[in-house]
Amino acid sequence: MSDLANPEVDAFLDRATKWRDEMARLRAIALDLGLTESLKWGKPCYEVDGGNVAIIQPFKEHCSLMFFKGALLADAGGLLVAPGENSQSARQLRFTGAHEIDTVEPAIRKYLREAIDVEKAGLKVPLKNISEHAVPKELELRLKDDAELRAAFNGLTPGRRRAYLMHFAQPKRPATRESRIDKCVPRILAGKGLNDR
Repeated sequence: MSDLANPEVDAFLDRATKWRDEMARLRAIALDLGLTESLKWGKPCYEVDGGNVAIIQPFKEHCSLMFFKGALLADAGGLLVAPGENSQSARQLRFTGAHEIDTVEPAIRKYLREAIDVEKAGLKVPLKNISEHAVPKELELRLKDDAELRAAFNGLTPGRRRAYLMHFAQPKRPATRESRIDKCVPRILAGKGLNDR
């Protein structure tokens, strides 16, 4: 293995019970391109000049190589996938077997080189402004009727407000949306985000 290999990632791969071969192959490609390796968020992460480029993510159904600024990459082959319907920046290459990695290795290298260039250039993904997110009707009514809640919600950072808006808008049933809002009101009043401790 490359002398760029991080011992923490060695230990992570040794403990892996699924996707070990796939993760090892993706790792070898990233290290071959000179990326700095670390363990972030409990996963092998690859950076250049202190900026995150890509991370290897083992999931139940697939193993992925996720590009932090993948929305900025040219995707002529149509291989990149948004991790979720609200993903603005990240894009993944997904694999269900090591043979798939071998088949598209030249494309993986191309994506990684482009992601390195994006990071070195300091490019940023233009994110939707908080005002572009739809406010669920149930929340709109609560904010209109409760000045304290409205002030607390508007005082949250844009990222925290965005997370709440997506969380509240997700259910199809109005009763479920109302229930989610009710459960989150104390957190909002305390100035905490959806996932803050």
